[in-house]
Amino acid sequence: MAIREVLSGVIPRSDFRGFLATRPVAILIEITRTQGSTPREAGTFMLVSGDAIWGTIGGGQFEYMAIRNARQLLDGSGGTETMDIPLGPEIGQCCGGRTQLRFRRVTDAIVSTLERKRSGEADHLPEVYLFGAGHVGRALAAALAPLPVSVTVVETRESELANLPAETATRLVPMPEALVKDMPAGTAVVILTHDHALDFLIASEALSRTDLAYTGMIGSATKRATFASWLAREGGGDKSWTGRLTLPIGGTAVRDKRPEVIAAMTAAEILTALAAYRQGSAS
Repeated sequence: MAIREVLSGVIPRSDFRGFLATRPVAILIEITRTQGSTPREAGTFMLVSGDAIWGTIGGGQFEYMAIRNARQLLDGSGGTETMDIPLGPEIGQCCGGRTQLRFRRVTDAIVSTLERKRSGEADHLPEVYLFGAGHVGRALAAALAPLPVSVTVVETRESELANLPAETATRLVPMPEALVKDMPAGTAVVILTHDHALDFLIASEALSRTDLAYTGMIGSATKRATFASWLAREGGGDKSWTGRLTLPIGGTAVRDKRPEVIAAMTAAEILTALAAYRQGSAS
């Protein structure tokens, strides 16, 4: 069986419950232990049915071997309940470590365990607040949807909250800047409203805090200078405030103003900032 045939039924990222609703006969593959360098960590899981898969345990030849083993278990043609795979030249990979896998046929009890696992993970995801659901806001919400973050989109216009990813939380409020003070430490704030004055108010509230992981604003060098002048005129903070502001978001390495491109670059910025914050908090 060719790799392309095994992987032809890859299901796009969605809740695993949706996968199991249409494919209840499936195998759960879990990484139970890792040694050395591996593509995914212990606890990672994926689901395999006869014609599709959900999730990934790291890809490559070792995942192909795991999928083939799972389908042998499903159709009764063989397979084993555990695998210990060296990730070396013998299977065409160069990670150098080892991964131990466990294979189990999905039951109601396993589904309940997976639900608890996912619920526990969600409780500890870093939060990202997007202020504004215009073209870039929607693109950024879509870019962040598959990532390990909890996204909330804040708007003053109800009509703009349509067409967001299903897992995105929304807040419809008349004064978005008032939400900033109640955000947990380590939150990432991205400001992309339709109103520069509102952008500045939100940014001022965010920069008055020193415990946020990221504060970014859509715009240009001119907007950055205008905000600095506005902040000085309003008597807000000191120079360290603007030093903590990422403006423009997404950097300048890729000069492409399409919303999806800005969103991709900004998503990478946010993940980098969140990782740096976690490392700083742990040290």
